Amino acid sequence: MDIKKLERIVVDALEDIKAKDIDVIDTTRLTPLFDRVVVASADSNRQTRALARHVQDKAKEAGLEVVSVEGEEVGEWVLVDLGDIVVHIMQPAIRLYYNLEELWTTAPTIRRPSPGGARTADAR
Repeated sequence: MDIKKLERIVVDALEDIKAKDIDVIDTTRLTPLFDRVVVASADSNRQTRALARHVQDKAKEAGLEVVSVEGEEVGEWVLVDLGDIVVHIMQPAIRLYYNLEELWTTAPTIRRPSPGGARTADAR
């Protein structure tokens, strides 16, 4: 599947359940392991797990394989590996602490509008 279509499926799934501060980071020039990293915030363990489950369901509906899922038991940070896209759904304190976006500072970041307000596009 085209990476843009896969990206859209993931972002739409996150927006469906009101994820906040969705960032899509293009990693194609930085690693051969995956093409995108998506980072999103959720307000609670319950919402984090629900977002992860919804991303998995939408990916499967589109005929994609879910490679693995980590962190569902606790729900503070859930990782959904879809092969070409790795999705991190985190509670705000965990996201701030680990600051995954900083790991990819040389990658172009596409800021997606969130229900809490639009964020502008930039390149890091």
